[in-house]
Amino acid sequence: MAARPLEIGPYGIRAARTIEILRTERGLAQRELAAHVTALGRPMSNTMLPRIERAQRRCDVDDLVALAQALDVPLLTLLQ
Repeated sequence: MAARPLEIGPYGIRAARTIEILRTERGLAQRELAAHVTALGRPMSNTMLPRIERAQRRCDVDDLVALAQALDVPLLTLLQ
């Protein structure tokens, strides 16, 4: 049986949009933010962040924590 793709729910979509908004407000390119997340110890390729922002890739807890740190916001900001 083929694996079902995991759907991204409303909170995942909201987090994706918030990440994009915060990134652009800070004047960061996707590549720059991905590099900053990687420098914090959570490897993120240049293709992962665009897919997260378009809600085409699920973002796990470790990704969210690293993104919040890289954007210098509390973790809950990405979920509200």
